[in-house]
Amino acid sequence: MDGTLKVDLNCDLGESFGRYTLGQDAEIMAYITSANIACGFHAGDPDVMAHTVELAKQNGVAIGAHPGYPDLQGFGRRGMVMGAGEINRMITYQLGALDAFTRGAGQHMVHVKPHGALYNLASQDFETADAIARAVQLFDPNLILVGLAGSELIRSGTLLGMRVANEGFPDRAYLADGQLMPRNQPGAVLTDELAVAENALRLVVEGIVVNGERIKIATLCLHGDNPKAVHNAIKVREVLLAEGIEICSIA
Repeated sequence: MDGTLKVDLNCDLGESFGRYTLGQDAEIMAYITSANIACGFHAGDPDVMAHTVELAKQNGVAIGAHPGYPDLQGFGRRGMVMGAGEINRMITYQLGALDAFTRGAGQHMVHVKPHGALYNLASQDFETADAIARAVQLFDPNLILVGLAGSELIRSGTLLGMRVANEGFPDRAYLADGQLMPRNQPGAVLTDELAVAENALRLVVEGIVVNGERIKIATLCLHGDNPKAVHNAIKVREVLLAEGIEICSIA
């Protein structure tokens, strides 16, 4: 059995809107293996979605949906009170939108990763996680559900028999319980590219401990809206490859 460590590098992309550009999508595509593409609710629009799908196709990058709360002004990072049924249908709506552009480009969706406040809530609240997981499973049972390592979203997907991918964040600090440190706390976001790369290596080699269980990381997120996103991606790849770690899609 091949004992080589493997990891996927994903990035949240397609988050521009209209005349407003966010992120360095074209530049970072060369260094990642999976793209989480915004579906128009927290960011993105039809033109941006189509363009981002085409960029992923040109670079051989796996395509995934990045659904969030309907909160363009707050970039999907503000919580909303929604019932399980609303969340379920909201996810279905966004998957359908991206799937249309993906199929139109002769591609297929590989995974789904919620965005922002929805991702954070699904990490801790099983009802929310289950609403998301069931929507994804009903839409396409072959889709991989991506969530915070050891989270309720991963647990829900696992209970439903879905393919899941535990995610780690090289540019973020963690709390003792395995949750991400809130962005409003000092030191929550790592800015030094070497520190980001070393954190990536540690996550892949050691995993992360959640509730006493060591979780293996399948995919690392490199935030596309980070001003140093491209530099971080280059350094992360350099450090991982130097340690003999294979970088490949979760597909």
